[in-house]
Amino acid sequence: MHHRTSRRTLLTATAATAVAAAAGMAAAPGALASQGSARSSHTSAATTRRLKQLISRMSLEEKVGQLFVMRVYGHSATDPDQADIDANLAEIGVRTAAEMIAKYHVGGIIYFAWAHNTRDPHQIAELSNGIQRAGLAGPTPLPLLVSTDQEHGIVCRVGEPATLMPGAMALGAGGSRSDARRAGQIAGTELAAIGINQNYAPDADVNVNPANPVIGVRSFGSDPQSVAGMVAAQVKGYQSAGIASTAKHFPGHGDTSTDSHTGLPVIGHTREQWAELDAPPFRAAIAAGIDSIMTAHIVVPALDPSEDPATLSKPILTGILREELGYDGVVVTDSLGMQGVRTKYGDERVPVLAVQAGVDQLLNPPSLDVSWNALLAAVRSGEISEARLDESILRILRLKTKLGLFDQPFVTGHGVDRTVGTKAHLDAADRIAERTTTLLADEGRLLPLSRRSHRNLLVVGADPASPSGTTGPPTKTLAEAFNELGYTATALPTGTAPTKAAIDAAVAAAQGKDAVVVGTYNVSATSSQRTLVRALAATGVPVITIAIRNPYDIAQLAGTGHAAHLAAYSWTDVELRAAARVIAGRARPEGKLPVPVQRADDPSKVLFPVGYGLTY
Repeated sequence: MHHRTSRRTLLTATAATAVAAAAGMAAAPGALASQGSARSSHTSAATTRRLKQLISRMSLEEKVGQLFVMRVYGHSATDPDQADIDANLAEIGVRTAAEMIAKYHVGGIIYFAWAHNTRDPHQIAELSNGIQRAGLAGPTPLPLLVSTDQEHGIVCRVGEPATLMPGAMALGAGGSRSDARRAGQIAGTELAAIGINQNYAPDADVNVNPANPVIGVRSFGSDPQSVAGMVAAQVKGYQSAGIASTAKHFPGHGDTSTDSHTGLPVIGHTREQWAELDAPPFRAAIAAGIDSIMTAHIVVPALDPSEDPATLSKPILTGILREELGYDGVVVTDSLGMQGVRTKYGDERVPVLAVQAGVDQLLNPPSLDVSWNALLAAVRSGEISEARLDESILRILRLKTKLGLFDQPFVTGHGVDRTVGTKAHLDAADRIAERTTTLLADEGRLLPLSRRSHRNLLVVGADPASPSGTTGPPTKTLAEAFNELGYTATALPTGTAPTKAAIDAAVAAAQGKDAVVVGTYNVSATSSQRTLVRALAATGVPVITIAIRNPYDIAQLAGTGHAAHLAAYSWTDVELRAAARVIAGRARPEGKLPVPVQRADDPSKVLFPVGYGLTY
């Protein structure tokens, strides 16, 4: 397979040469690449001139297509499974990715696990190569931007054997910008090796609202300056690996209690609050040379009194992002299939309004046919000028140039084997994760847990679906980690809403054990997870809780006997194994809360402030 991939790369390299020749460009490696994290606006005048010549030779249909980034079902660009062909026909009217590129000339494709794009690294590499071959087979041969949401932590599309890093809030707890940069660099290197060249990360939202249902641990924390530092570090890490990084969700999705997937959130920040709370991470990303910025489907009346969602707001995207913040890179919408952008205008108006607002890339519309034809009609009628379209295409082609896609759009099997999930990468992920685990309370001086006196463990708790689709479940992962560390551990899943029967079974199983480890998941005032922890504590067996998502769980659990409480910020294997090593004393807890935890009985009072964390 590896030989085949390499041979195919050689055979199709001539196509890349053809692209370069068609644009009047030399195809020598790096001829067009402005290396490092230099801003796309720093592209040389000569390159800009060549790209403008290339744009002038494109048909209007090709130009419209360049603005779209679309999902497509299947593990292969030309030969997907029949079920994926059926899904493509139903949703897009084509059979394959290659047919979609030929028909709509899309400038990018987004990978999802649920679309069966991300089975394993070699398959992903082959899919990426197939997509690039399809792009180079068009009337104007053009490489594609292949993107995905690989934030790490709870939002991942590419799972094991790729290296899975701690997520944003975990890195925020670690507090190390060099760790954040290294995590981005490793993750970016692996994405590049499988042909993904644009990552929709990092999340630059400041999570000032603990009730935020859509961001939460996807944010580095609640302090704007700390978040800004981590965002800049991750941008530099990703982009040093030769991929595009994307700060999201502009102008800031941190202070909302509505999920923009299902509704249209309204942010009540004043202009001054926005500048102080939401803007710093985006300013830092721009200063770090960010290649792309994703919009938010949120209404911010102080920034745009028309109350259009930011994705469709010219005052926000052109007035603030372009003119005030001085950003001239690519602007990509959040998914146009989300309800937040569809509540006010129909699907045929959304792409037109987005482009008028200042958007360059239109991501994942519900119907590509409807959106593509609507944009084409708007240009033909003069509602959007062809010159405005060309502005966006120039930004997109500048980015493709910077990423070296005109020189070498293909990846190899050898590159996958040399890069993805290497021991050095996995070891680095483990060390970074250890520095994120946060010890919030140790009421009975239980930790580190002695194998001599507390060898027999019961692991209970929630087993939410794996963020990456390849790891977990958490109770099993934790039990296995403790067994590898020399304990004797048994897993007993009790769920996110334990029934009385499940609680009784856990209490019975705790008899004779030396300690019980409970994985908690977003514990609320009415959650039966509280009942479970209290019932276990009442047995007299020492209890250790690990918050496997939001760190706020301890507010509902503090004071339940002689218990220890930790925060892991995600239920991916790398973070759970790190928490087990911390509990076992193989690593010291070094994480500090990147968000405050309010008291359960009085949310106006802080139980644990930002920067809190015990150690031993």
